[in-house]
Amino acid sequence: MTYAELRNLAFAVLAAFIAILLLSSCGTTSTRALPQYEPPLAKTDFQNVRTTAYTHTESDHREYSNHNALGGELHAAGPPIHRAENVLRAIPLSEGDDVEVRRVSNSGVVLQPFSMDEPRTTTRVKTTTRVTKTTRVVKRPTAVAKISVVGSAAADWSRWPMGTTFRLLSTGQMYRVDDYGWALSGRNTIDLYMSNSRDMNTWGARQETIQVLQWGDAQQSLQFLQSHQDYKHIKRMVLELEGHEEQAADLR
Repeated sequence: MTYAELRNLAFAVLAAFIAILLLSSCGTTSTRALPQYEPPLAKTDFQNVRTTAYTHTESDHREYSNHNALGGELHAAGPPIHRAENVLRAIPLSEGDDVEVRRVSNSGVVLQPFSMDEPRTTTRVKTTTRVTKTTRVVKRPTAVAKISVVGSAAADWSRWPMGTTFRLLSTGQMYRVDDYGWALSGRNTIDLYMSNSRDMNTWGARQETIQVLQWGDAQQSLQFLQSHQDYKHIKRMVLELEGHEEQAADLR
């Protein structure tokens, strides 16, 4: 075989290799089957959902680095705050009176309503004054715990539109939906972002009760997704957001 023939053969092998790579990447949008469709959960303030975990170093997320679908940076939630399951308990209003049903935590502490009006993390200082025998004034600062960091979560935006903020009742941690993924399309699963693979593997898959603190805007989610419908998982979300549930379920 001459040098020219060897060179042509090498070019042919290289071209075939590049074609295989292109076909593999295209397969994610045309031939890869979507996950089995699940009917949406009712949009209530409290939902029981399947949760999984992911991190930016996974093989199917490396191309996006630590960025979410909106182009921002992914954030891991702050550490667990407390056991925050809400239960109904009967609490006497006063001796001899009827009882009042209150929603309290499993530790017996009445849970305070969450407010979205506080956009910044603040620390309040309470000053206590004590006068000694020498009339010297002593000030003792008391620090209040900081507001927890809101983590990133991926989900089907037709079930939880972008911007939906929720709290895990088991840990008190808060998350905001700012990402989506192929395996989440048409599914009642929320993927929680973790900063490393160790935390991701520790979480695994868990059935969790969440409290939706603020629903995202479905119309804004639709407008954002409409320009990316070449991907089947996005097409399915668009169909469901447009009210075409049967077509979304039939999409494979």
